[in-house]
Amino acid sequence: MTSVRNADAGNVDWLVGNPTAAQLASALWIGSVGLLILGLQPVLLGALYTEGHVSGDELALVATAEMIAIGVGSAVVAMMLSAHNMRWKSAILLVLLALANWATAYAVSPNSLIAARAVAGLAEGGLVAVATELIARSRRAERIGGYFVTIQTLAQCGLALLLALYVIPAAGSAGGFIVLAVVCIVSMAVAFIVPDSYAELPKEEQFSNVLTVPSLTALLCVFCYFMFFGSVWAFLEPLGAQYGIDGRTVGLIVSASLAVQVLGAMTATVFEARIDYRIAIVAIGLVAVACSAVLAGSPDLAMFWAAALVIGFILLFIVPYQIRLAITADETRTAVLLVPAAQLFGLAIGPIAASLLIDGKDFRPVPEFAAASAAASVVMLGLFILVARRRRAIAEDTMA
Repeated sequence: MTSVRNADAGNVDWLVGNPTAAQLASALWIGSVGLLILGLQPVLLGALYTEGHVSGDELALVATAEMIAIGVGSAVVAMMLSAHNMRWKSAILLVLLALANWATAYAVSPNSLIAARAVAGLAEGGLVAVATELIARSRRAERIGGYFVTIQTLAQCGLALLLALYVIPAAGSAGGFIVLAVVCIVSMAVAFIVPDSYAELPKEEQFSNVLTVPSLTALLCVFCYFMFFGSVWAFLEPLGAQYGIDGRTVGLIVSASLAVQVLGAMTATVFEARIDYRIAIVAIGLVAVACSAVLAGSPDLAMFWAAALVIGFILLFIVPYQIRLAITADETRTAVLLVPAAQLFGLAIGPIAASLLIDGKDFRPVPEFAAASAAASVVMLGLFILVARRRRAIAEDTMA
């Protein structure tokens, strides 16, 4: 078996190990399979609702259970399991996810749907960790992270079109989940290209390193930003309906937003080294607040379109800078492994928290909550910068 061995000290690309381009691409694809559901939820869960398999409340529970499970799965695999035997781990997780997707297709009750998607989420989170573990070992983790979000979003777009135009009209939601199961089985061929073992990062005890004020504020910055997006994305259709925009048009806006997300990810990959991560996160946070304000202010169709597309662009544009933030917070790179969990928990908690503010059929509190979440993300970054400066000052005094 091919293993990723410790690299020479002169390796400019990797802190440890030296994976080939094919090995890196395979790991990024495996992680992307774990995140396909993020782009497909509006299509697949919308079909479950339309077919009468779940009510609106049950639909929210299904989506939330899977998101939380992905976060838990990615954190558990990254923090508690060794980075060895990655090929077999990838293959086993793909089989488990295929079975969960198959079970979803034939689930007969809301409870069985929730259970199937929770199991799917745990497997998906484990697949995400296969990619993030390797990304954490790169000297240019933010650039590799940009490649990662580009690959996953392109895959989401392609599958979303396939399911919406052909599969679901012909075979319903069950057909959509069976297609996902097939993707998992086919991806097993890629799983055996993944490096069998990742070289160990030089670090101390993981949990003691990540439970620091800089690491926690960095992860909270990520969490709050994704609460912003999760709340807006979940309620985009009822918001549009409140402003007289029909569901078909909102569906078109969602599809266009996915395409713009690809553009955002690709743009970030090009420019990530040219923009300071602090400037990028603050600027994107302010743009997020502005877009939320537009959605809360009874926009016309053109403004609604513009706000939704800008939100789609900045969603993935920010990811490489969040990776750089996590690396700066924790040089052992343990915090980087928890960035996907922070993102996913934000996506899961955002809609639940925003729903508590909804008064009858008035959904304007949702973008107001989103604006507050985006602002909180910027505040967390400010707190991180203050803490980091204080620690540097103390370290310099100690050395003097």
